[in-house]
Amino acid sequence: MDCTFKTEMGNFNFRVAAIIKDGSRVLLARNPQEEREFYFSVGGRVKFGESTEEAVLREVKEETGVDCEIDRLACVHENFFTDDNGVPFHEISVFYFLKPNKELFNIASGHKTSGGPTHEEYLIWIDLENSDGLTIYPDFYRTVDLDNLSSGHFISREIKENK
Repeated sequence: MDCTFKTEMGNFNFRVAAIIKDGSRVLLARNPQEEREFYFSVGGRVKFGESTEEAVLREVKEETGVDCEIDRLACVHENFFTDDNGVPFHEISVFYFLKPNKELFNIASGHKTSGGPTHEEYLIWIDLENSDGLTIYPDFYRTVDLDNLSSGHFISREIKENK
């Protein structure tokens, strides 16, 4: 069972994500069924009783088909946002850097994942140095030096007011 639940105020998610980096490129996912075009980290929800390390390796395997190893903890991201249906979310994500892996680096942009809630996600290599105009979540991908990131803590607040 995923560590996610609904409350009167909105939904809570506990998730993990992998930072898969090759030079200035990062491997991100996109769901073409979403109303807005945006890119997000490879990862997903932690299952009850599963460590975050176990979860990130499982999620990466599900979405890429590649067995990986963790390099180190990157950061914790607290995210407060409203989805396209107007539902407020409080999400805590634990990000890990993965060890360089030739199989991951050989994934072609446009690779359709076998994971994800809709099974319609695509993996895309995005060059962060040439990504103006793209919406990328979380925003720290563009605001910090990923090469020197070590155990950071980030908070994003994008809650829309319901009127």
